[in-house]
Amino acid sequence: MNLSFSKTNFIVALLLLFATGIVHAQATEQATNDTTDVVNKIFLDRITVVGAPVWVSQIPGAASYISSEQLQKQSYTDINRVLRSVSGVNLQEEDGFGLRPNIGLRGAGVERSTKVNLMEDGILVAPAPYSAPAAYYFPNIARMSSVEVRKGSSQIKYGPNTTGGAINLISTPIPSELAGRAELSIGERNANRFYANFGNSHKNFGYLIEGLHLGNDGFKKLDNGGDTGFIIRDIQTKFMLRTNPDANIFQRLEFKFGYNDQVSDETYVGLTRDDFKRTPYRRYAGSQVDQINTEHLQLMARHFALFSENVDLTTTLYRNNFSRNWYKLQTVNGRGLTGVLNNPAQNEDAIAVLRGSNSEDNALMVRANDRDYYSQGIESILGVNFRTGNLRNQVEFGVRLHQDQEDRFQFEDGYRMENGNMILTRAGTPGTQANRIGEATALSIFFQNKIRSENWTFTPGIRYENISLTNTNFGSQDLERTGTGIIPNEYTITEFMPGFGLTYQFTDSFTLISGIHRGFSPPSPGSPSDTKSEQSVNYELGFRHANHLVQTELIGFFNNYSNLLGSDLAAGGGGGTTAQFNAGKVHVSGIEFTLNADISEIAGFTKVSVPFSMNYTFTNAIFKTDFESNFGPWGSVSNGDEIPFIPRHQLNAALGFGLGDFTANINLVFAPAMRTIAGSGSPDPNFSTDRYFLLDLSADYTFTSYLNVFVNVRNILDHAYIVSDRPAGVRPGLPRTLMGGVRFTI
Repeated sequence: MNLSFSKTNFIVALLLLFATGIVHAQATEQATNDTTDVVNKIFLDRITVVGAPVWVSQIPGAASYISSEQLQKQSYTDINRVLRSVSGVNLQEEDGFGLRPNIGLRGAGVERSTKVNLMEDGILVAPAPYSAPAAYYFPNIARMSSVEVRKGSSQIKYGPNTTGGAINLISTPIPSELAGRAELSIGERNANRFYANFGNSHKNFGYLIEGLHLGNDGFKKLDNGGDTGFIIRDIQTKFMLRTNPDANIFQRLEFKFGYNDQVSDETYVGLTRDDFKRTPYRRYAGSQVDQINTEHLQLMARHFALFSENVDLTTTLYRNNFSRNWYKLQTVNGRGLTGVLNNPAQNEDAIAVLRGSNSEDNALMVRANDRDYYSQGIESILGVNFRTGNLRNQVEFGVRLHQDQEDRFQFEDGYRMENGNMILTRAGTPGTQANRIGEATALSIFFQNKIRSENWTFTPGIRYENISLTNTNFGSQDLERTGTGIIPNEYTITEFMPGFGLTYQFTDSFTLISGIHRGFSPPSPGSPSDTKSEQSVNYELGFRHANHLVQTELIGFFNNYSNLLGSDLAAGGGGGTTAQFNAGKVHVSGIEFTLNADISEIAGFTKVSVPFSMNYTFTNAIFKTDFESNFGPWGSVSNGDEIPFIPRHQLNAALGFGLGDFTANINLVFAPAMRTIAGSGSPDPNFSTDRYFLLDLSADYTFTSYLNVFVNVRNILDHAYIVSDRPAGVRPGLPRTLMGGVRFTI
């Protein structure tokens, strides 16, 4: 570790000692009788990015909150479908189930969600957020109680990425009293879902036990038969200890343990466009052995101390282990899959092998993409509230020391195709394809103060990141990793990211929002030496209006990139090195609009409920620099070209109906054709997704307070449509899928 990092570490230690001194100096204040209410509000504020719907109006920037009630309306297990209800979110579907999502915010790249801070309960959850941020693990939305999205200057406290925003998934909380829920559903293609939780809280302790099982045989049809689905198991436990509510210093200690594993018969192999037109849900015989196996372990301990209504300290220790081995087809007849499927006329021999024609030995090379990750750290957030004259100050000071690592140890096996079946002809040697370790150690500090004066709220903040990155490539000859003669590639990045938000509350229901902040994303280890950090200056301006009948938000944004980073990910159609490269200047501008209303209340109906919601996003993402790239979706870029996989228009609407114990909800999605390669003018039909219109329907009936029966239909019009042409070849969205089940609640 370099000297500058050690000096910074020492400075942080002094700051923490100073913070602790502030805390103990004020620790003699007597807690009030309503400590429990105060604790709930403050504790949520420290671990969430929004907190609760009512708090959204107080946030100086775009913010969205999806409650547990909203999540249960459609019982989605696909995070893509959940996030379509949030404006400003860009999505690229891949497998139809949302198992490995590609999410971007406000035009930031969608490739494996590398430019978004993904969190669970306020803790980064990407396998290695600094050294390898590609989100091959994503928490199961089926066990979450709510989802929060923060954009603009208000998310400066969440890092390392500060351009697009932050997504925080809130797991099921420990209940305040004895409670439990069980849900069982089954559907087409042997789809099954079982979820259960049980917990309780007493005066000084509480607990929660939670389990989830998801399974599906898949909707794609292998040429020679076989499953194309998945099985997921997820277990979570929480245990909490706390002092009496009237203690001089209220303290709460919570432990969390989670285990998740997945077996998914998924592939990077798509279809040619002609084959898609004939059989959109086909899977070639050449992908028959493709499968990804993952295992995830999550550990967390969080201590919260409320020294008074004005001073609190939250400290979190966390560790995430993740291992994955995606055994998937790499080349056919020595050629990459992307080139073969995008140019079938020039690769007829390779296409024939993919479809099951006999081949020579080692014609199909299958790589075991074996990787192990860990992510660990400690984070402390000090909150202090005070007055200076007529100004109310809410200060947050946070420090995080974080380490993560990606370890690649990969090999390739050779196969031949014989009568539609793949026969192993050469076993590979582990470590001969990728044998390297990427590591990161990061010190993060943020300071933010929400200053209120009458109707004005000014929120200045600054974030500091000191990141030490190391890449050690042992190569294909040093399989024992002796390290002889190897000089690791090491470098350090230091960045300051200031920002501020300003709101003015004209009336109780109308608030003006504005903000400016600096955006940043670090390059990954192994990137070329001339790779710079991603940097931008981001602006937003808009308003919120909220009363008991209508809630609406309209925000315009402009992100001015001085340097955009591209990532060479196999999932994005690249070579899979994960190296990042400079793309120069980029302008991203757009408008976000959200509307929520209850039509029945507006019309004066008392016996029925008719909730309505809509969100619309316009995004214009333009390269402002000419450059040449080996990255397939970009290629040769000219000033004025649009960035691929960022649609100009997105529309999502939902309408509900409730009468007595019966409710029904319909969700509508409209997406225009989206270009899949950089360019200008109308998208080339050979390099674009399909324009599509989707309808999802759900209905449920509550027999008693304990029993609820429901049915869900996805893509009720059974529309077959192209969602992407990467990683290799075009791929379909989910076809019509029917599921039904029961819920038991105590």
